[in-house]
Amino acid sequence: MTYIVDDKCIKCKHTDCVEVCPVDCFYEGDNMLVINPDECIDCGVCEPECPVEAIKPDTEPGIEQWLTVNAEFSEKWPNITIKKDAPADAAKFDGEEGKFEKYFSEKPGTGD
Repeated sequence: MTYIVDDKCIKCKHTDCVEVCPVDCFYEGDNMLVINPDECIDCGVCEPECPVEAIKPDTEPGIEQWLTVNAEFSEKWPNITIKKDAPADAAKFDGEEGKFEKYFSEKPGTGD
């Protein structure tokens, strides 16, 4: 088992999870985070830290797409190990449906 980040993170990009990860397996895209499933040690400490409930175990039904997204983009995006402020408009996107189709960006995070 591993954990993944789903589309609830898109445009919200809270980084509370990054701060508690003991193996630094989070990677930062332009508007979301992903988890490298090969680095994740399945400890689960990140899951309750996400205020938008975007972190899920890969055992949940229908999560296959997100396992693929997390695996692919954790190889392309930079590692993030320090908590940052969420985007100023994050609350506006919390709970919005269809965020992957509307807003997903393949660009890596800025690292700032």
